[in-house]
Amino acid sequence: MDVDVLVYDGFDELDGIGPYEVFDYALGYAAEEDDGTTGDDGAIGDDGASGDDGGRVRYVSLDERETVTASHGTRVGVDGTLPGPGGEDAPDLLVVPGGGWNARNQEASAWAEAQKGDVPRALAAHHAADTRIASVCTGSMLLAEAGVTDGRRAVTHASAVEELRESGAEVVDARVVDDGDVLSAGGVTSGIDLALYVVEREFGESVADRAATVIEYERRYEVATRDGSRRGEN
Repeated sequence: MDVDVLVYDGFDELDGIGPYEVFDYALGYAAEEDDGTTGDDGAIGDDGASGDDGGRVRYVSLDERETVTASHGTRVGVDGTLPGPGGEDAPDLLVVPGGGWNARNQEASAWAEAQKGDVPRALAAHHAADTRIASVCTGSMLLAEAGVTDGRRAVTHASAVEELRESGAEVVDARVVDDGDVLSAGGVTSGIDLALYVVEREFGESVADRAATVIEYERRYEVATRDGSRRGEN
């Protein structure tokens, strides 16, 4: 599975980095299971990075650049540009973090990207080409700006729920919402639960549990699925 995390100036660090780390560990663990090897301490190789066999996870931007500066000042290296929709190098999953939506920061935020329009246009094009898209926090508002969540079940940060509803989405009260080719997570740390949910679907419970264990994260099983059922609540 190839995963691209779309980053931009002002994205919230944990919205993007949390899912990235989950996928990085999980892809390596999946590769281990495929070739029959298992690390002694849950690490993948010498540096914890995923191997080539299980897929890849990258930070991508719309334009060529070396870094972006996240909402709390962290400079994040960019691995490449987002491939065009439908191409051989297009991701299997495109993760869209939020950040700064409610502050209406016009320079660096999800709000700023919505006003510029380039990110929503790219998301609409990928959605039309059947790329599976997962938003975290107010990344859902970028999907809304693109028209991707119109009439679709979705969730966002609690502070933007009413705005998401007014945009035409069917807001669901859940930590993670699975609406088929569109997934969404609520505020910030919900992105980790979304990533672990996707990992379990793609690679099985054991891989998801290993990823959760190595990052010492206690999973919250609050997923609303497409058929309206709730999975794994405890």
